[in-house]
Amino acid sequence: MKRTVVLLFALLALLVPGIAVTAPATAAPLACTAPDWVQGQFYAAGSIVRFQGAYYIAEHDNPGYSPTVSTWYWDPYTNCDGGNPPACNYPDWVSGQWYPAGSIVRFQGAYYVAEHDNPGYSPTVSTWYWDPYTCGGGNPPNPGGFPVSESVFNAMFPNRNGFYTYAGLINAISAYPAFAATGDDTMRKREAAAFLANVNHETGGLVYIKEINEANYPNYCHWEQPYGCPAGQSAYYGRGPMQLSHNYNYKAAGDALGLPLLTNPWLVEQDSAVSWKTALWFWNTQTGAGTMTAHHAMVNNHGFGQTIRTINGSIECNGGNPAQVQARVTAYQNFTSRLGVTPGDNLYC
Repeated sequence: MKRTVVLLFALLALLVPGIAVTAPATAAPLACTAPDWVQGQFYAAGSIVRFQGAYYIAEHDNPGYSPTVSTWYWDPYTNCDGGNPPACNYPDWVSGQWYPAGSIVRFQGAYYVAEHDNPGYSPTVSTWYWDPYTCGGGNPPNPGGFPVSESVFNAMFPNRNGFYTYAGLINAISAYPAFAATGDDTMRKREAAAFLANVNHETGGLVYIKEINEANYPNYCHWEQPYGCPAGQSAYYGRGPMQLSHNYNYKAAGDALGLPLLTNPWLVEQDSAVSWKTALWFWNTQTGAGTMTAHHAMVNNHGFGQTIRTINGSIECNGGNPAQVQARVTAYQNFTSRLGVTPGDNLYC
């Protein structure tokens, strides 16, 4: 989103009839003093907040939705000294419009470059055709600053299913920008290694997209939920890097990501970026069987063991299945070694 300060004030005047708003005499960028975003607090259209080091403006009234997840409600705000990178001037994406390779568009508050010619496919769904684009100098060699390069990722998962693309992972990280981007270089690399080690265990090295044991499929529908199982009794089996399962998890993840996962859970096995996003949703927002999110565990030095507890602690921790715990720890030690950092303390649960 690109607005001059004058246009912003004009917008506010339209949104609040009867209130006179005087634009500043200069259009120079302002030093932002906007308050930190607060989850659950009501924000009227035009509100400006600070979130994870960047600034956002509410495009629509909302009850405290996340600025980086609920991008229909928020846009990046770029009129701040020291705020976001230089603004892009690229047009909004249009469904059905032809885009040759190299085209750059704005979609849901972010920018994307066409990697392949396409007839207007969605930048966040058709991730083979589009890659995230960083304004001001183009994309860095390692998109988004993720501390695992594509070549290292490929070496970590030599037998991975082609569905689990590196581009899909990088696309998904935009929904949770604090992931593997918090703290110093060691902390960032440890979190990336911890996430990928658990993903490795859940999917057999990024080989399996969905749960193997089909006999379990009907067990993940909980009709007692008020929304039931609109996709069918057997539709909510484990899928994706974290094997998202149960209708209530599909509902919660879909609501958080703005995706119809309750009615169309198959998206998690059909779109790489969506699949990765569900894994990052769990990693960054859910406490699972533990007492903290896996992200919190890694950025607050609670150790890799707490990520195991969050993901499958009720079965594996406290001596429940030491072989499974060891497999996760071994993968984590391997991945941290590849990234050139020590694994830290508290590896077991």
